[in-house]
Amino acid sequence: MKAMIFAAGLGTRLKPITDTLPKALVPIDGITLLEHVILKLKNSGFDEIILNVHHFPDQIINFLHQKKSFGIRIAISDERAMLLDTGGGIKKASRFFDDNEPFLVHNVDILSNIDLMALYSNHIINNALATLVVSERTTHRYLLFDSAKKLQGWQNIKTSETKPVQLKDTSCFEKLAFSGIQVLSPAVFDKMKTFPDKFSIIDFYLSNLHEPIYGYCPDNYKMMDVGKLDTLQEAEKFSRAI
Repeated sequence: MKAMIFAAGLGTRLKPITDTLPKALVPIDGITLLEHVILKLKNSGFDEIILNVHHFPDQIINFLHQKKSFGIRIAISDERAMLLDTGGGIKKASRFFDDNEPFLVHNVDILSNIDLMALYSNHIINNALATLVVSERTTHRYLLFDSAKKLQGWQNIKTSETKPVQLKDTSCFEKLAFSGIQVLSPAVFDKMKTFPDKFSIIDFYLSNLHEPIYGYCPDNYKMMDVGKLDTLQEAEKFSRAI
Protein backbone atom coordinates (compact mmCIF):
# COMPACT_ATOMS: atom_id res chain seq x y z
CA MET A 1 0.00 0.00 0.00
CA LYS A 2 1.10 3.55 -0.72
CA ALA A 3 1.20 6.70 1.38
CA MET A 4 2.48 10.26 1.34
CA ILE A 5 4.03 12.21 4.21
CA PHE A 6 3.89 16.00 4.19
CA ALA A 7 7.43 16.89 5.29
CA ALA A 8 8.14 20.08 3.34
CA GLY A 9 6.89 22.68 5.81
CA LEU A 10 9.05 25.50 7.15
CA GLY A 11 8.16 24.73 10.76
CA THR A 12 7.99 28.41 11.66
CA ARG A 13 6.15 27.70 14.92
CA LEU A 14 9.12 25.60 16.04
CA LYS A 15 11.72 28.35 15.63
CA PRO A 16 14.57 28.64 16.57
CA ILE A 17 14.97 24.83 16.27
CA THR A 18 13.91 24.92 12.63
CA ASP A 19 16.41 27.65 11.79
CA THR A 20 18.93 24.83 11.31
CA LEU A 21 16.75 21.71 11.18
CA PRO A 22 13.72 20.66 9.13
CA LYS A 23 10.58 20.11 11.17
CA ALA A 24 10.53 16.47 10.06
CA LEU A 25 13.79 15.83 11.93
CA VAL A 26 12.78 17.44 15.23
CA PRO A 27 13.27 14.70 17.85
CA ILE A 28 10.49 13.50 20.11
CA ASP A 29 11.75 11.23 22.88
CA GLY A 30 14.93 10.63 20.88
CA ILE A 31 13.12 9.72 17.65
CA THR A 32 12.49 12.19 14.84
CA LEU A 33 8.94 13.10 13.90
CA LEU A 34 9.59 11.62 10.47
CA GLU A 35 10.67 8.28 11.93
CA HIS A 36 7.61 8.18 14.21
CA VAL A 37 5.33 8.55 11.17
CA ILE A 38 7.27 6.22 8.86
CA LEU A 39 7.29 3.43 11.44
CA LYS A 40 3.58 3.87 12.11
CA LEU A 41 2.87 3.61 8.39
CA LYS A 42 5.23 0.67 7.90
CA ASN A 43 3.77 -1.24 10.87
CA SER A 44 0.30 -0.69 9.40
CA GLY A 45 1.24 -2.26 6.06
CA PHE A 46 2.23 0.80 4.02
CA ASP A 47 5.43 -0.23 2.27
CA GLU A 48 5.72 2.48 -0.41
CA ILE A 49 5.95 6.06 0.78
CA ILE A 50 6.63 9.38 -0.92
CA LEU A 51 7.44 12.50 1.06
CA ASN A 52 7.74 16.07 -0.11
CA VAL A 53 10.77 18.19 0.81
CA HIS A 54 11.55 21.91 0.74
CA HIS A 55 13.13 23.16 3.99
CA PHE A 56 16.66 21.69 4.46
CA PRO A 57 15.80 18.88 2.02
CA ASP A 58 19.31 17.39 1.98
CA GLN A 59 19.12 16.74 5.72
CA ILE A 60 15.98 14.69 5.22
CA ILE A 61 17.41 12.79 2.24
CA ASN A 62 20.62 12.03 4.14
CA PHE A 63 18.59 10.84 7.14
CA LEU A 64 16.69 8.40 4.94
CA HIS A 65 19.96 7.12 3.46
CA GLN A 66 21.36 6.58 6.95
CA LYS A 67 18.25 4.62 7.91
CA LYS A 68 18.37 2.67 4.62
CA SER A 69 14.82 3.88 3.95
CA PHE A 70 13.62 1.72 6.85
CA GLY A 71 13.64 -1.30 4.56
CA ILE A 72 10.81 -0.05 2.36
CA ARG A 73 10.47 2.02 -0.81
CA ILE A 74 10.68 5.73 -0.03
CA ALA A 75 10.58 8.32 -2.82
CA ILE A 76 11.07 12.09 -2.73
CA SER A 77 8.80 14.75 -4.21
CA ASP A 78 11.07 17.77 -4.60
CA GLU A 79 9.44 21.13 -3.79
CA ARG A 80 12.69 23.07 -3.33
CA ALA A 81 11.66 25.61 -5.97
CA MET A 82 8.33 26.41 -4.31
CA LEU A 83 6.13 25.06 -1.55
CA LEU A 84 2.98 23.80 -3.25
CA ASP A 85 0.63 23.66 -0.24
CA THR A 86 -1.24 20.46 0.61
CA GLY A 87 -3.28 20.06 -2.55
CA GLY A 88 -0.44 21.02 -4.85
CA GLY A 89 1.87 18.66 -3.02
CA ILE A 90 -0.47 15.74 -3.61
CA LYS A 91 -0.96 16.71 -7.26
CA LYS A 92 2.81 16.87 -7.88
CA ALA A 93 3.24 13.40 -6.35
CA SER A 94 0.55 11.87 -8.56
CA ARG A 95 3.11 9.93 -10.64
CA PHE A 96 3.89 7.87 -7.55
CA PHE A 97 0.30 6.69 -7.17
CA ASP A 98 0.12 4.68 -10.36
CA ASP A 99 -1.65 1.55 -9.08
CA ASN A 100 -5.19 2.99 -9.13
CA GLU A 101 -5.57 2.24 -5.41
CA PRO A 102 -6.54 4.56 -2.53
CA PHE A 103 -3.58 6.08 -0.71
CA LEU A 104 -3.01 7.62 2.69
CA VAL A 105 -1.64 11.11 3.39
CA HIS A 106 -0.15 11.93 6.82
CA ASN A 107 1.27 15.19 8.18
CA VAL A 108 4.74 14.68 9.61
CA ASP A 109 3.95 16.61 12.81
CA ILE A 110 0.96 14.53 13.88
CA LEU A 111 1.22 11.85 16.55
CA SER A 112 -1.83 9.68 17.18
CA ASN A 113 -3.16 6.32 18.30
CA ILE A 114 -5.26 5.86 15.15
CA ASP A 115 -5.59 2.43 13.58
CA LEU A 116 -4.58 3.28 10.02
CA MET A 117 -5.88 0.02 8.56
CA ALA A 118 -9.31 0.62 10.10
CA LEU A 119 -9.28 4.08 8.51
CA TYR A 120 -8.25 2.67 5.14
CA SER A 121 -10.95 -0.03 5.30
CA ASN A 122 -13.60 2.56 6.22
CA HIS A 123 -12.63 4.59 3.16
CA ILE A 124 -13.05 1.58 0.87
CA ILE A 125 -16.37 0.53 2.43
CA ASN A 126 -17.80 4.03 1.89
CA ASN A 127 -16.46 4.22 -1.68
CA ALA A 128 -15.36 7.74 -0.76
CA LEU A 129 -13.42 10.27 -2.77
CA ALA A 130 -11.68 11.20 0.46
CA THR A 131 -11.89 10.25 4.13
CA LEU A 132 -10.62 12.83 6.61
CA VAL A 133 -9.66 11.99 10.17
CA VAL A 134 -11.37 14.53 12.40
CA SER A 135 -11.88 15.13 16.10
CA GLU A 136 -13.63 17.42 18.57
CA ARG A 137 -10.38 19.26 19.23
CA THR A 138 -10.71 22.98 20.00
CA THR A 139 -9.58 25.22 17.14
CA HIS A 140 -10.72 28.27 15.17
CA ARG A 141 -11.25 26.43 11.90
CA TYR A 142 -13.76 23.61 11.61
CA LEU A 143 -15.02 21.30 8.91
CA LEU A 144 -18.81 21.01 8.84
CA PHE A 145 -20.46 17.60 8.54
CA ASP A 146 -24.03 16.39 8.27
CA SER A 147 -25.44 13.50 10.31
CA ALA A 148 -23.89 10.97 7.91
CA LYS A 149 -20.44 12.57 8.43
CA LYS A 150 -20.46 13.87 4.84
CA LEU A 151 -18.55 17.11 4.37
CA GLN A 152 -20.79 20.14 3.85
CA GLY A 153 -18.52 23.12 4.42
CA TRP A 154 -15.92 24.95 6.48
CA GLN A 155 -16.07 27.68 9.11
CA ASN A 156 -13.67 29.95 10.93
CA ILE A 157 -15.47 30.70 14.19
CA LYS A 158 -13.06 33.54 15.00
CA THR A 159 -13.83 35.53 11.85
CA SER A 160 -17.28 34.00 11.08
CA GLU A 161 -16.04 33.22 7.55
CA THR A 162 -17.77 30.23 5.99
CA LYS A 163 -17.23 28.23 2.83
CA PRO A 164 -19.11 27.93 0.61
CA VAL A 165 -20.13 31.54 1.14
CA GLN A 166 -23.81 30.81 0.56
CA LEU A 167 -23.81 28.59 3.62
CA LYS A 168 -25.56 30.94 6.05
CA ASP A 169 -26.87 28.67 8.81
CA THR A 170 -24.28 26.21 10.13
CA SER A 171 -26.10 25.29 13.36
CA CYS A 172 -27.35 22.00 11.92
CA PHE A 173 -23.84 20.74 11.17
CA GLU A 174 -21.31 19.00 13.37
CA LYS A 175 -18.13 21.05 13.73
CA LEU A 176 -14.98 18.91 13.76
CA ALA A 177 -11.28 19.69 13.44
CA PHE A 178 -9.18 18.10 10.72
CA SER A 179 -6.36 15.97 12.14
CA GLY A 180 -3.90 15.99 9.25
CA ILE A 181 -4.48 12.34 8.28
CA GLN A 182 -6.58 11.33 5.27
CA VAL A 183 -7.19 8.66 2.67
CA LEU A 184 -7.80 9.67 -0.94
CA SER A 185 -9.03 7.76 -3.95
CA PRO A 186 -7.01 8.09 -7.18
CA ALA A 187 -10.04 9.79 -8.77
CA VAL A 188 -8.85 13.01 -7.12
CA PHE A 189 -6.12 13.43 -9.73
CA ASP A 190 -8.52 13.92 -12.65
CA LYS A 191 -10.40 16.51 -10.60
CA MET A 192 -7.16 18.32 -9.77
CA LYS A 193 -6.27 18.93 -13.41
CA THR A 194 -8.08 22.28 -13.44
CA PHE A 195 -6.35 23.42 -10.25
CA PRO A 196 -3.09 25.43 -10.26
CA ASP A 197 0.24 24.01 -9.14
CA LYS A 198 -0.24 25.42 -5.63
CA PHE A 199 -3.51 25.00 -3.73
CA SER A 200 -4.97 23.78 -0.43
CA ILE A 201 -6.45 20.30 -0.27
CA ILE A 202 -9.24 21.66 1.94
CA ASP A 203 -10.17 24.20 -0.76
CA PHE A 204 -10.16 21.30 -3.23
CA TYR A 205 -12.60 19.38 -1.05
CA LEU A 206 -14.81 22.44 -0.64
CA SER A 207 -14.95 22.68 -4.44
CA ASN A 208 -16.15 19.08 -4.62
CA LEU A 209 -18.84 18.93 -1.94
CA HIS A 210 -21.08 17.00 -4.32
CA GLU A 211 -18.61 14.11 -4.06
CA PRO A 212 -18.54 11.54 -1.22
CA ILE A 213 -16.07 13.18 1.18
CA TYR A 214 -16.47 11.87 4.73
CA GLY A 215 -15.17 12.55 8.18
CA TYR A 216 -13.78 9.70 10.26
CA CYS A 217 -13.67 10.03 14.05
CA PRO A 218 -12.73 6.72 15.70
CA ASP A 219 -13.63 5.87 19.29
CA ASN A 220 -11.02 6.79 21.91
CA TYR A 221 -9.05 8.72 19.31
CA LYS A 222 -6.06 10.61 20.67
CA MET A 223 -3.84 12.88 18.61
CA MET A 224 -1.33 15.64 19.06
CA ASP A 225 -0.15 18.33 16.68
CA VAL A 226 3.55 18.82 17.44
CA GLY A 227 3.69 22.28 15.96
CA LYS A 228 4.90 24.59 18.72
CA LEU A 229 7.90 24.74 21.03
CA ASP A 230 5.73 24.44 24.13
CA THR A 231 4.28 21.14 22.90
CA LEU A 232 7.59 19.26 22.63
CA GLN A 233 7.79 18.09 26.24
CA GLU A 234 4.15 17.07 26.23
CA ALA A 235 4.72 15.27 22.93
CA GLU A 236 7.39 13.08 24.53
CA LYS A 237 4.92 11.92 27.17
CA PHE A 238 2.25 11.45 24.52
CA SER A 239 4.49 9.34 22.26
CA ARG A 240 5.23 6.96 25.14
CA ALA A 241 1.56 6.59 25.98
CA ILE A 242 0.15 5.72 22.54
